[in-house]
Amino acid sequence: MKLHHHTDHADGAGPILRPRLYEMVSEIGFAGRRRLVSIRLVALSGARRGDHVLDVGCGTGYLTRLLARRVGPEGHVTGLDVAQPMIEHARARAPGTCAYVLGEAQALPFPDARFDVLVSCLAVHHLPAAARGTALREMFRVLRPGGRLLIVELRPPANRLAARLAGVVAGHALRPSMPDLLAELVPAAGFRVEGTGELRPLLHYVRAVR
Repeated sequence: MKLHHHTDHADGAGPILRPRLYEMVSEIGFAGRRRLVSIRLVALSGARRGDHVLDVGCGTGYLTRLLARRVGPEGHVTGLDVAQPMIEHARARAPGTCAYVLGEAQALPFPDARFDVLVSCLAVHHLPAAARGTALREMFRVLRPGGRLLIVELRPPANRLAARLAGVVAGHALRPSMPDLLAELVPAAGFRVEGTGELRPLLHYVRAVR
């Protein structure tokens, strides 16, 4: 049973097409701390009550639902994903302040300066390498001036055995190292980086402002 679909994504992890399997793998991967890590992500995003937020690569909508609580009824959260099964799964569980759109990160179907906050969690490594710079420029375009960006990505583990296991899951999509790649892509897209750090041993985040 495959979690990823690699057709046309030979240099990226490709889209995820099995939402229920993804939910199970996520719970295992976060060692039962998925909710705690996600709540931390919401805080790091800087989202505030009344904000309009975009989650690029929203998957099953887990993070968008937590963000919706943060922005309250005055705000709104939009989730975007390239996989129809993930969008359908997310829509079936969406509160009234969430909406889900089928689309690609490298061609965001939104007007300029539409959002106050943009988050992308474990999505960039799924993109073909050639599309990653375009995706970051699209994120810059749809954020308002002063808007905030949070990207969370995988960091290759230092332990050799753990690194080999991570390679089985994401393969060459982790090469070059995603932290190193984001250090180049985010400023190149026009963002001003405010900070970077680690959430858990395998997660690296970048906070930036348009």
